[in-house]
Parts: sequence; C-alpha cells; structure tokens
Amino acid sequence: MNGKVWLVGAGPGDPELLTLKAVKALGRADVVMIDDLVNPAILEHCPDARVVRVGKRGGCRSTPQAFIHRLMLRYARQGKCVVRLKGGDPCIFGRGSEEADWLAQHGVESELVNGITAGLAGATGCGIPLTLRGVSRGVTLVTAHTQDDSSLNWQALAQTGTTLVIYMGVARLTDIREGLLAGGMAPGMPVAMIENASLPQQRECRSTLVHMQADAQAFALKSPAILVIGEVAAARAVLPMAQSA
Repeated sequence: MNGKVWLVGAGPGDPELLTLKAVKALGRADVVMIDDLVNPAILEHCPDARVVRVGKRGGCRSTPQAFIHRLMLRYARQGKCVVRLKGGDPCIFGRGSEEADWLAQHGVESELVNGITAGLAGATGCGIPLTLRGVSRGVTLVTAHTQDDSSLNWQALAQTGTTLVIYMGVARLTDIREGLLAGGMAPGMPVAMIENASLPQQRECRSTLVHMQADAQAFALKSPAILVIGEVAAARAVLPMAQSA
C-alpha cells in the first residue's frame, strides 16, 4: 500500500511558530524532505526520520522539481510517511498545490499543512500591522521573481490601495521602485525591508519608495528578505512584541 505525503509549512524560521498539526506530522514521518530555508531546529520533532535535503534557492544550485516529485513518489510507494517540509506556507510561493496535484495524478494521498508566511511574521516582528482600520483595508502578496522572468503589472499594484508584501525582491529593487513610481504610487510611500523574518538575526530598514534602493544598499540588505510597502510600514508597535517562552 502507498504511504502518505504531508506538505508541511515550517513557518518563517522561528521554531515556536510551527503549528501543532505540523509537529504531529513530523512525529509520524519516516522521511523528511527539507528545503534550504527551514530552520534545522525543527528537525528535533522527527529525530528518527531520514532527512533528505532538497533545497531550491535563487542564485544557488537547486534540486530539480522533477527529482523532488520522483523522490516523494518513490518513498510513498514504499509505504512510508513522507513530510515535504517547506519554509513559510506551502501554498504561498511554495509549489504545494502543484505537488499535491502531481501526487494525486500518481495515486498518492497527500495533505497540506499551513504555515505562517514570512510576510506576516516579519511585519509583526517590526510592529507593522498589514491591515489597519482607516489606513489599509487589505494586503496583496506578490513575488518579484517569476518563472518566465516576465514583469508584474506594477501599475495595477500601485493602484490597489492595499499593503504590498513583496517576496524575493532584493535583486529587483530597481524594477520594483521604477514600476511602482511609474504606476502612480507616491514617492514618499513608506517601505519596510525586513531580513531573516522571525529569527534572532532579523533586521529591518525603514525607508520610502523613492529612497529604498539607496537605503537597502547602505543597509547591505540580503536575501531572504521581504518588502512591506504601504502606509502601515510607517507604523511602530506601542507595546513590546511577545518574547519566546
């Protein structure tokens, strides 16, 4: 009989942000296929599982997606419980739905387990509410990195009136800045650039749309990082953020 594949979101980095459902899935796992951005401390929940690293990062040597598919299928057909452990949420720029569809086509049961996405955790860690009554009634999550290297509709994004959270944008700050300015967004729109969301080494750089490229360079902003663009990015928490238990 086939085993089962759990497509699990590991959250943005802080092991304490892992969900109880994710912990249970890891505890059952025979094999854990882990992405590069997953905090290794999370593997404490699956001490007896075989760990296979299948990282995919821009600008680095990456594991081909076809190989990941075949490996999940092989272990599942051996009757094993497989956890495909992904940073953040498996369905937010994580190919979770693609992998679930592929497994279903090959007769393998899978289940998606949500994780906290970096945009939410990073903003919260800086005291930024992604939505705020009277300021922002919505949030738009986008990736600056597209599979076919096509350009986003920056004019449409500039006119949404929602908070923009941009993933994988460090290498494309020029395109983001110029696209949003050309789309009509105010040059003084607040921007927060957040590196290593939720981890002890999290850093933030506050700027504005027109100055964000120069400020990011002076700050030495590095990936992984997210950008929060909108009026809420000028907010700062009144109360201190919760500390680790």
